[in-house]
Amino acid sequence: MLAAGVWIFDLDNTLYPASSKLFDQVDWNMTRYVGELLGLEQTEARTLQKQYFREFGTTMRGLMTRHNVDPEAFLAYVHKIDLTPISADPILNGALDKLPGRKVIFTNGTTAHAENITRHLGIDHHFEGCFDIIDSGYVPKPALDPYHAVCQRFEIDPADAVMVEDMARNLAPAAALGMTTVWLDTGVDWSRAGSEHDHVHHRADDLAAWLDGVVNHP
Repeated sequence: MLAAGVWIFDLDNTLYPASSKLFDQVDWNMTRYVGELLGLEQTEARTLQKQYFREFGTTMRGLMTRHNVDPEAFLAYVHKIDLTPISADPILNGALDKLPGRKVIFTNGTTAHAENITRHLGIDHHFEGCFDIIDSGYVPKPALDPYHAVCQRFEIDPADAVMVEDMARNLAPAAALGMTTVWLDTGVDWSRAGSEHDHVHHRADDLAAWLDGVVNHP
């Protein structure tokens, strides 16, 4: 069995399937926010949003840097989503229940967003806590400082931790600190950058099935 004292999970497109298109709602909310803020048509707003994502790591960071946007207002706007596309997964719930070690969430979203989703999925009780974009001072993964901060907050020894994440590039700092990494290949092109590098130690295409294999078929 892949063992660890602490399991660190990303949230969006990780603890729920990317195929649900749930994060697409957040993504298009970002586009609408950019358009309303700057008076842009949808195509222009979409282009700028993706430019900021590539340049700054998150759209929000770009808006804060270039347009002095209030991050709390932005986050409240983009996380107003419909959760009906996702539902409780008994395999995931059972695997998390059997998985030895503490479990925390490390997200570029907010704790409120994480709690909203994990409660809806019926898995919130498995997690000790959440380290979010507000905790990181709005500095997103894969900047290294938030990884140090999450380890300090939850007293994590990186050598005794596993990090699971759908964006391969976000695993590079985790591996550099000594964590074991698991890349969740969701089939989304933009999440694959860096997946060919050796900071990806394990890969999976279905979190529930992979964790079930870890705990039931080591």
